[in-house]
Amino acid sequence: MMLAFGGASVDGSAYREVVGVAGRSPGWLDTTIGWWSAYGLAVFALLMVLAWWRARRTGAGPALTALAVPVAVVLAYGVNDVLKLLVREDRPCRNLPVRTLEACPAHGDWSFPSNHAAIAAAAAVALLFLSRWLGGIACGAAVAMAASRVWVGVHYPHDVAAGMVVGAGVALVTMAVVRGRSEVLAGRLASAAPLRVLLSAS
Repeated sequence: MMLAFGGASVDGSAYREVVGVAGRSPGWLDTTIGWWSAYGLAVFALLMVLAWWRARRTGAGPALTALAVPVAVVLAYGVNDVLKLLVREDRPCRNLPVRTLEACPAHGDWSFPSNHAAIAAAAAVALLFLSRWLGGIACGAAVAMAASRVWVGVHYPHDVAAGMVVGAGVALVTMAVVRGRSEVLAGRLASAAPLRVLLSAS
């Protein structure tokens, strides 16, 4: 049997309070938050596509920066998943006597840090490098995603907070590196016909 860290001592009481409020909330609210928790990451994908579509009309450099957004998200997910394997924190719904809106993941599907929160935060921070208003929308959506994961009962608050820090940090470094070299890289890649379509609207 795999040994797991129990995170209840960190903020288990806050988790129980949130789950308790969720259990007493109207069904429509729980259904809405549950839907967002399960499928909300698709919104970030749509925002990334929109950012790229707008950027390619500006120039090859911004278009390349936009194409780096999903790369930053994938890198953040990878780093976050490694941390999960290192920490091995069991899900709160497996350690605490609570009723949750979402079925509790199996033992071995570790809780810390939250992948959903990391992905959402990485997308939001990366999008800020392209557009303040798209990035602002994504930041609000990222906070909502992190909160929803606690609401449905599958994460402690510290899980989602750590996930957001990981995602934001990885995206910040990745996008800073790419943006600093975007014009040079775009100039080299634009000579290839398949890539030219991705880097230019013309």
